[in-house]
Amino acid sequence: MAVNRAAIVDARFTDALAGMEPGGPRADLDAPVREGTALTARVALEIFESQLTSRHLDLEARRLKGKGESFYTIGSSGHEGNAAVAAALSPTDPAFLHYRAGAFFVQRSRQVPHQTPILDVLLGMVASRDEPIAGGRHKVLGSRALQIPPQTSTIASHLPKAVGAAISLSRAGRLGVEPGVPEDSIVVASFGDASANHSTATGAINAACWAAHQHLPMPLLLLCEDNGLGISVATPKGWIESAYGHRPELHYLQVDGLDIAATYDAALDAVDHVRQHRKPAFLHVKVVRLLGHAGSDVEQSYRTVEEIEAREAQDPLVQTARLLIEGGWMSSEALAHRYEEIRERTQALGEEATRRPKLQSAAEVMEVQAPLDPASVAAEVSRPVSAAARAGFWGERLPESDRPRHLAMQLNRGLGDLMIKYPQAILFGEDVAKKGGVYHVTAALSERTGVGRVFNTLLDEQAILGLAIGAGHMGLLPIPEIQYLAYLHNAEDQLRGEAASLQFFSQGQFKNPMVVRIASYAYQKGFGGHFHNDNSVAVLRDIPGLVIASPSRGDDAVGCLRSCMAAAAVHGTVCAFLEPIALYMTKDLYEPGDGRWCVPYEAEGPHVPIGSARTWGDGEDLTIVSFANGFWMSLRVARRLEETHGIRARVVDLRWLNPLPAEDVLREAQATGRVLLVDETRRTGGVSEGLCALLVDAGFEGSVTRIAARDSFIPLGDAANLVLVQEPQIEAAALALCGKEPGERRP
Repeated sequence: MAVNRAAIVDARFTDALAGMEPGGPRADLDAPVREGTALTARVALEIFESQLTSRHLDLEARRLKGKGESFYTIGSSGHEGNAAVAAALSPTDPAFLHYRAGAFFVQRSRQVPHQTPILDVLLGMVASRDEPIAGGRHKVLGSRALQIPPQTSTIASHLPKAVGAAISLSRAGRLGVEPGVPEDSIVVASFGDASANHSTATGAINAACWAAHQHLPMPLLLLCEDNGLGISVATPKGWIESAYGHRPELHYLQVDGLDIAATYDAALDAVDHVRQHRKPAFLHVKVVRLLGHAGSDVEQSYRTVEEIEAREAQDPLVQTARLLIEGGWMSSEALAHRYEEIRERTQALGEEATRRPKLQSAAEVMEVQAPLDPASVAAEVSRPVSAAARAGFWGERLPESDRPRHLAMQLNRGLGDLMIKYPQAILFGEDVAKKGGVYHVTAALSERTGVGRVFNTLLDEQAILGLAIGAGHMGLLPIPEIQYLAYLHNAEDQLRGEAASLQFFSQGQFKNPMVVRIASYAYQKGFGGHFHNDNSVAVLRDIPGLVIASPSRGDDAVGCLRSCMAAAAVHGTVCAFLEPIALYMTKDLYEPGDGRWCVPYEAEGPHVPIGSARTWGDGEDLTIVSFANGFWMSLRVARRLEETHGIRARVVDLRWLNPLPAEDVLREAQATGRVLLVDETRRTGGVSEGLCALLVDAGFEGSVTRIAARDSFIPLGDAANLVLVQEPQIEAAALALCGKEPGERRP
C-alpha cells in the first residue's frame, strides 16, 4: 500500500517550523532579506504567502479527490520558487505556463486587484462551470486579467506560440496594431526539464535563437523548472546546462529555485536582459518535485524511500520559512498560525467549490468552442476595400480589368485585396516572400505590402503555426502557409491541441485567429511521391471547430478565402484553407484550349457562406458530390454521361469540408434519388465517410455509391494513378448507379 506522502510533507513542514531559531526581530520591511540581494522582506513575505497558498491548493486537491470531488491532482509542490519569478515580472507580461506554475499564478494574482486565485483554482479542480477561465471544461491556470492564456497538460506544445507572441509584439506595434499589452512587455514561457527534450521545445527555442541571430526582436523569457524527472525518467545530470547553456543568442542563467532570494535576483537579471535588449533568456531554475507526478502516481514504484525523503528534506517552503524566521522577519509561531489559517480558508473554499454548479449538457459544453454567426461573417465580407488603397496597392491595372485567370492567380489577387482590407494581416511561411511560394501564389505580395507583412520563416512547421497562434494573441491576423499537406502532419498538434482549443478552454476570452493556407492533395503529374502528393485530411476533419475550406475554382477560392478571413477577424476562427495543387495552373476543363477553368476576378464577388455547397447543372438522373480535383473530374465525366449515355447529372462542389454543407447535399441528393460520392481522399478516414454518415443520419432512402482513393501512400510517377480516383472509375460508378452498362449508348 502506498504511503500518503502529502500528509508526511505537511507534517514535516510544521515540525520544521518548531525547530527554527528566530533571529532578532526586524521591522524594516523594505530592507533586503539578506546582504547582497534585491529581495526585500516585504516582497519575500508576499512570495512566501503565495508559496503557502499553492501548497495548500495541492493538499486540498488530494483531500477533495479522496471525497470523489476533485478531478485533478497534478500539483506544484517543490516548484513554489516560481513565485519569485512572477514577482520579478510585470503582471502585463504575457505568461504561457505549464501545470506546475501554481505559485506563479497566485503571486501574479497579488499584483492585480480583485483576484480570487484560491477559489478560481479550486473551481477548476472540481470542474465547476463557475470557474472563470475554462468554465469547468478543464483545470487550467489561466486568466484574461492576468495575461495568462490557459494551458492544459502541455508538454512544451505552448512554446512555439510563446515564441510567436514574442516576435509579434514589436511587429504589431510597427503595423499600428494594439497588442493589448504595454510596448515594453516581454513574454514568459515555463516548462520542465523533461519537456525541454521534446521536439516542440527544441524547435521553438531554436526558432527564438534563429530570430535573435538575425537581430529580430525576441523578448522571450524561457523558464525551465528542472526537478530532474519526467514522471519516472531521470534527466541526466548537467543535461539542461549542456544543451542550452552555451548558445550565443541565449542569455543563460542557472539558479537554486529553492532559494527565493537567489531566484528573485536571477529572475530580475533575466527579465532586465529580455526587456532591455529584446533578446531571449533561458532561466534554468533547479527545483524538486514533491508528492509524485500526480495524486495517482505511486512514486515508490520507481524511487527508493531514501530518495523520496531526501527530496522532501529540500522542501522550498522550509527554506523560505528559515530565511524569514532566522532573519527576524517573522516568528515561527506566527508563521505556523498563518499556515493553518490558509489551510482553513482553502478547505472552506474547497467545500464551497463542490457546491457550485457543473456543466449539464453537451450544448453547454460546446457553446464556447467555435462561435460562428453567419450574419456577422457576411457583413464583414461585404465591408468594402478602399478604392484608393486598392489603386495604391495594385497600380493602374486593377485585377478585375485583366482577362480570366487560373486558380493560383486568383488566389494571389484575393490575398492582395485582403492584405489591403486587414492592415493587421500578416502572411508568412517558407519561400513566400521574394520567391512567391513554390507555386508563385504569393508572387509580388511582399513588394506590394512593404516590410514586415509578407515574410519568410525558417523551415519548421511547428514554428510557423506557433508564430500564427502567438501573432493572433497579439492582435494580428495571421495567414501562415504550409508548403505541402504532408508537411502539416509534422505540426498538426499546434492546430489540434493549441489553436483550435483556445476558445474552448477560455470561454472565448482568448482568441488566436488564423487562416492556414495549405498546398494540398495529389494529381501532380510526374512529381513528388507521397510528401508532395498527399490526400489525407482526416487529422484536420477530426479537430472540433476547425473550419476547413477546399475550393476548386478561382472564383470560389477567393470567396471562401474572404469568408475565412472575415470569420477569423470577427470570431477568432481557426481555418484551414486547402488549395488543390494540381488545379493551381489549370486553365481548361473539357478540351485543351477551352479556358473554361479560368475566371475573371471580382473585387466584390458574391459571398460564399461557410458550409455552403455550389451545384452545377440541374440533371434529374444523378447527383455527383465531390470537391477539389474530384469536382473538376466529375464535371468532365458528367458531360460524357450526357453526351454518350443520355444521363443528366448535377454536380455538387462541397467547397467546405468542415462544416460539411449538409442542407445543400441533402437537397441535391433528394432531387435525383441517386448519389455518387467522388472522394479523392482515402477510403478510410476520407471525406466520403462523413458524407455517407450525413445521408444515413438524415434518413435518405435513395441509392448511394462512393468511390475514393485507396488506403495507400501515393507513389511516384504513373503508379500514382493506380491508387487515386480516376475519371473512368467515376464514369463506371455513375453508369452502375443508373443501371446502365459501360458500353450502352444513349438512344
